[in-house]
Amino acid sequence: MLDAAQELTYRHGVGVDALLKAANVARRSLYEHFGGKDGLIAEVLRRSTAEDEADYRQTMDAAGDDPRDRLLALFERLAEVIGKPDFRGCRYLAADFTLTDPDHPGHAITRHYRERVHQLLEDELRRLDHPQPVHAADQHQLLIDGTLAAGATRPDTHPAASARELAEHILNTQPR
Repeated sequence: MLDAAQELTYRHGVGVDALLKAANVARRSLYEHFGGKDGLIAEVLRRSTAEDEADYRQTMDAAGDDPRDRLLALFERLAEVIGKPDFRGCRYLAADFTLTDPDHPGHAITRHYRERVHQLLEDELRRLDHPQPVHAADQHQLLIDGTLAAGATRPDTHPAASARELAEHILNTQPR
């Protein structure tokens, strides 16, 4: 059921009937395992954030030990992600926009995910001895979010390449 929900929420949003049909499960299973649609959405987001954070870490690790290379590698990876034919934008931005209840558990999951990504960026910027690691991490996170949004709405503008150029400017700030 989680596999079907993860795929359907990304491609089409979640319709309970479509989800149950795709997962080939009874409605009762949804309530037994997740307590309902909100619980399922929260679990899908939890699972997706773990996968995406692991992908960021793997991308950075593959780039070597230099913090600059590790940070810039993220934008190369985003270019790959955006280039996939099934790319539909950032799952977390979409969730935050469509989950209208501010107390929906999905919001806490996306917020915590962004905090972990921010910390990942900040740690690399500290290793680089950047003079403003927290602010630069904010800027990088904005570039990541913008890249994913533009990748869904204007992929022909090559947003990951543009974001990488801007990231280089941030990284070129003179050390303390």
